[in-house]
Amino acid sequence: MKHLALIAALLTASPAIGEEFTVLDAQHSNLSFTSKQMGVPVQGSFKKFALQIAVNPDRPETGSARLDIDLASIDAGSTEADEEVAGKAWFDSKHYPTASFVSSGISRLANGRFEVAGKMTIKGKTLEIKAPFTLKQQASALIIDGMFPLKRLDYAIGSGIWADTSVVNDEVQIRFHFTLAKK
Repeated sequence: MKHLALIAALLTASPAIGEEFTVLDAQHSNLSFTSKQMGVPVQGSFKKFALQIAVNPDRPETGSARLDIDLASIDAGSTEADEEVAGKAWFDSKHYPTASFVSSGISRLANGRFEVAGKMTIKGKTLEIKAPFTLKQQASALIIDGMFPLKRLDYAIGSGIWADTSVVNDEVQIRFHFTLAKK
């Protein structure tokens, strides 16, 4: 009788599912970019961003994310460069203070890699993007690392003289490193 009760309990129990990681550790996370100006790589980052995320490392395909980036928090290497890219010809952060990404799905790729698809909105223009990434669980943290190319002219980033791609390349590499904790 004990065996029947144990078998019945095992059959009706739901399988154990790992917990979701939902809390961004901002001190150990970053959002950076590399562009090329006259063929020379120029690196920068955004100091302020918010991430609403839910990722279960056992089932990453069920995850979701929303990233909001404070465009005025850009660090392009100097005060002069920061002011220029925050201006009207670039991000126009006075009128468009935030860029955002909202995920629509996650796919599993080969070799432990994944790809998130979603909509990126910058300067009022929304386009579909895909970004490959990896997951790595370390103790009580989940590390997400990824990179994707963004065509700046698709979003009217760098108008006027800055639209010349021989001066500043159209393609910008965006890198993200997010450290997440459980709720």
